[in-house]
Amino acid sequence: MNSAPSPREIFLAFARIGVTSFGGGLVAYLRDVLVTDKKWMDEEEFLGALEIGQTLPGLNSVNVAIIAGRKLAGPAGAIAAATGLILPGVILLLILGVLYQRFRHNPDVAAALAGVAAAAVGLLLQVTLKIGAKQFLNPRDLAFIVLTFVLVVFFRASLPAVLFLVAPFAIILCRPRKTTPSP
Repeated sequence: MNSAPSPREIFLAFARIGVTSFGGGLVAYLRDVLVTDKKWMDEEEFLGALEIGQTLPGLNSVNVAIIAGRKLAGPAGAIAAATGLILPGVILLLILGVLYQRFRHNPDVAAALAGVAAAAVGLLLQVTLKIGAKQFLNPRDLAFIVLTFVLVVFFRASLPAVLFLVAPFAIILCRPRKTTPSP
């Protein structure tokens, strides 16, 4: 792992992610920058941050940014990461909102938005397969994926309800086993 970055470095790295990531691919961009490019976290640390970030209210990517930023540079790093990640999108959204109000009845705009929606679904699938590939190969993890899918799709269970139903089983089945020391 590289030396601890400054809050300024963290802000710039996360701002780059905020400017260049689109749709559901944000978590993949976070992983690429934090684990592969900057080597500020290893794969296990990133997955741990992602798991925690997904169980907290709010946007997963912002939660991961805050966790990563705090790990890297304390509270100032958390603020730098969250601000860097969010600020480019806020600025772009304000500009696009004004443009959308002006051109929303244009059929070309509607067609472009339909294409963007289809691409976002593809991005989400790519992120799911890239980050979750290991879980799809583990039968125990796959059972949790299928159970969650069934609860949400067929029983229309809310995410908090699924977490409260599935979490106890996951904790029991996935906790580290105690090892007896060798004499």
